[in-house]
Amino acid sequence: MFVKVDGITSEEDALLAIAMGADAIGFVFAPSSRQVQPPIVRDIVKRLPTDVLTFGVFVNEAPQRVIEVVQATGLRCAQLHGSTPEQTRAVHEKVRVVFRSFEAGDPAVRKARDHGADAIVIDNPRPGSGQVFDWSLAEDVSAGQRLVLAGGLTPENVGDAITVVQPWGVDVSSGVEASPGKKDPRKLRSFVANAHAAFEQVADKRHVPDSPAPYDWREDR
Repeated sequence: MFVKVDGITSEEDALLAIAMGADAIGFVFAPSSRQVQPPIVRDIVKRLPTDVLTFGVFVNEAPQRVIEVVQATGLRCAQLHGSTPEQTRAVHEKVRVVFRSFEAGDPAVRKARDHGADAIVIDNPRPGSGQVFDWSLAEDVSAGQRLVLAGGLTPENVGDAITVVQPWGVDVSSGVEASPGKKDPRKLRSFVANAHAAFEQVADKRHVPDSPAPYDWREDR
């Protein structure tokens, strides 16, 4: 089970998420209450352990700008919202790991493979709002395609979400916060533990392909 904690705004929360068992953390560069600037992200990333994936989250951003920010900050991955298949592939030529996010119910997800992304993220139409959407809307993602479920997940509902959707991973932001932009240690610990426990109980892992994960950090050591 891949667990990504989004909306990181400080080094303290980045290290907290990692300590609580997150596989990846995300920094939001789009306008948001959790938006952070590249120089701050650069300073945080250079002090993090090497065994965590670091994402930049971009919305309707030009590929060249995405590439520039990822490279300047030392991030390893990009999560794109609103990109065309051509734009996603252009970013992927320079960024090793790319996730493409779709709004729940967006018919375009049926052609998600055209983007060539390493994983597909299904999120609430209002990312970061903390609102849960109808999980059946994730059914349009093809079986065997790496799916990360986001949108309103909390320690209390992540187990049910995994049971219903059978995703490869989950993505959480507001659901593990003490206040906007500030993570809560207890919620983080519970979220990660509940996600892993639920994943172990899912017999039919519909969105967990047999192929290796998109990135092995050991290759870069």
